[in-house]
Amino acid sequence: MAKKSMLIPLFIFYSLFVAPVSGENYDFSNASVIVSENIAPVFRETIVDILREETYRLARIHLPQGKEWTGTNIALSLAADASLYGEPFPEGIELPVEDESYTVALDSGNGRKTLWLIGKDERGLLFAAGHLLRTMLFESQTITFNSGNAFCSAPAYPVRGHQLGYRNTANSYDGWSPVQYDRYIRELALFGANSIENIPFDTSDSPHMKTSPQEMNILISQMCEKYRMDYWVWIPVEKLSNDAVFKTEHQKHADFYKSCPKLDHVFIPGGDPGDNHPRELLPFLETVSKDLQKYHPGAGIWLSLQGFNDEQTDYFFKYLTEKSPDWLKGVVSGPGSPSLAITRYRLPDKYMHRHYPDVTHTVRCQYPTLNWDQAFALTLGREPVNPQPFYYAKVHNEYAPHTDGFITYSDGINDDVNKFIWTRKGWNPDEDVTEIMNQYVRFFFGMDNPESATNAIIGLEKNWDGPINENAGIELTLSEWNRLEHEYPHLSRNWRWQMCLYRANYDAYIRRRNLYEKNLEKEANHILSCAGSIGIEQAMKQALDKVNEADTINVAPGLKQKIYGYADSLFLSVSLQSSVERYRASGPERGCTLDFLDYPLNNRWWLADEFQKIKQMPTDGEKLERIKVLSEWENPGKGSYYDNVSNIAKSPHVLTTVYDATDFAWWDNGISRKRLSTQLFQNYPELEYTDLDPDGRYLIRVAGYGDALLRVDGERITPVLYNKELETFKEFLIDPRYTRDGSITVTFDEPEESHLNWRQHSKICDIWLLKRN
Repeated sequence: MAKKSMLIPLFIFYSLFVAPVSGENYDFSNASVIVSENIAPVFRETIVDILREETYRLARIHLPQGKEWTGTNIALSLAADASLYGEPFPEGIELPVEDESYTVALDSGNGRKTLWLIGKDERGLLFAAGHLLRTMLFESQTITFNSGNAFCSAPAYPVRGHQLGYRNTANSYDGWSPVQYDRYIRELALFGANSIENIPFDTSDSPHMKTSPQEMNILISQMCEKYRMDYWVWIPVEKLSNDAVFKTEHQKHADFYKSCPKLDHVFIPGGDPGDNHPRELLPFLETVSKDLQKYHPGAGIWLSLQGFNDEQTDYFFKYLTEKSPDWLKGVVSGPGSPSLAITRYRLPDKYMHRHYPDVTHTVRCQYPTLNWDQAFALTLGREPVNPQPFYYAKVHNEYAPHTDGFITYSDGINDDVNKFIWTRKGWNPDEDVTEIMNQYVRFFFGMDNPESATNAIIGLEKNWDGPINENAGIELTLSEWNRLEHEYPHLSRNWRWQMCLYRANYDAYIRRRNLYEKNLEKEANHILSCAGSIGIEQAMKQALDKVNEADTINVAPGLKQKIYGYADSLFLSVSLQSSVERYRASGPERGCTLDFLDYPLNNRWWLADEFQKIKQMPTDGEKLERIKVLSEWENPGKGSYYDNVSNIAKSPHVLTTVYDATDFAWWDNGISRKRLSTQLFQNYPELEYTDLDPDGRYLIRVAGYGDALLRVDGERITPVLYNKELETFKEFLIDPRYTRDGSITVTFDEPEESHLNWRQHSKICDIWLLKRN
């Protein structure tokens, strides 16, 4: 296959090598927790509860708290203290000086063994506790700490957070109790997150909510205060069409600001949703900023340029240059915004810049899964369980230098691994990905030797790299997860464990189905090729019976049963709604992977519809001609070539890809009966052919929708046939002068379609280079 040029300049490197931590192990199983009284009483209680609860969870050890030094201690202090209960800080240690930074130090003087956790501030102390809990080794009744993990650390980026919107659209959050929200916010904080973003104005009904949106908004604000995290809110503004709307929107903001116990930042999207010109939106933001300062002094207003056209973008930056408003804290860059680099370049230095990266979606999104097979796109869809640690680590490091940090876009728990990767990379972009995953496995699964589970999670990421039929690693990944499931039965109720098992079984099930169903279609095409001898009606019946065997013979019933079991467990444990009917998900595109588990991976639905059309044709000659087209669609014969332009398994001549994976169609709520190749497309692909017959005559055939402004070796070619509907053909005769050197390049000009929604733009689905006799 020709190597495709990626429009995103990202390349994934997998490395399972981790430099070992050098140092001596110290036993703190019998340690007492000693805490500075200079820490605010409420937070002092919180930090002690965290240490004691997490230590008990991981090692079944109750750490006592006291005010007197014992032989073994874990001491929590602020850098400004200099000493704790008469004991000075160890000599020679590096104290934290930056906001949120911390020092972890070992001291074995005075006949005592003390592990010091020293924060520059209370937030830094929380991150020190997180470092300790992620790097300590926990066994039953034993905890040890390696001296190589003692150091001073500060975050690379000041904004490190995640959107956890409590709304019906989410695939899981709307089913969470306050206890689950509190737990998850704590976990993110212990890995270094300092911000949580909510979506308070979306109060649409959800059958899963245990708490009203209004009450949960207050509770999440209080949780952020508890863990010393910034509380952000995402609030789109209705079309400011008149003064009445302006006043109504203003009052909504003022009332909400007043109701919040804690509020640090308000993010207003310019678009997605939103449809306000900045000349109307900016005065509105200035107005509501006064209410924000009234109830939450120091809180910031942020604006994204999502959906702004060039004129609106220029207006905004000119406004900043001329007025330099102090009420604006910063700009957010999300999907549909100008590039992060350009935004940072045009943004005055006084304003901060925040990334709003999508870590939850796989297709039709900001950062799509690269090299994804269509079989996964049709079944796993846009919002599956998607651990991609190496990919998202690379995405973070590519764009982070243009920003002051990030708050990720997430609509559910499916992207859990990705959140923790972004969190740690926001703290230290150079931190090893595999070591981050080792910490994840140790902390959430309680494994002292995390390498096998870490590698198994990485295997899930590798499952998605390249053509599914060629990826035998999918079966190896399943085998490893089966082994781990047998070895660690006590993790069966752990929702993170359940998600990994769900994906491992799902991936293998889809691969087995894909191999089987594609082979059925090959057999059906052979039957159709014999229609002239066995009869048209008989050929169509036999061919349809053959492809429909996929509906009666399940090649992996055991896997299917396990997948349903994991789906049930995930709904009960973390409210992951993988089905509209079974779990009342908000919509089929919102993580409903179970609903598409058996979506056809061959063209049996399309063939059934085509056969009905053929039966209506007036002559046998026309019927046979159409049957020949169907049977030879992907196999045009010796010396000819076929490409399904966005199918990585069937596009050997295609050089391009689509940067946001909008080339994976979503028609009829995901249950389209169109040909599978028709559900993949590009708007103007590029192809290269290098092994042509210099003496041959060729014709290019194109299937798609709308226009196809084709060029060969840079010259526009006039069509001899030009149908514009899906699955009809355009044909172009190629002058022999282009192919005399044995190669051609095929490109397409972009039609003028600025008046159309992007979904109505012209599409190229299938391309044939046919050798003519």
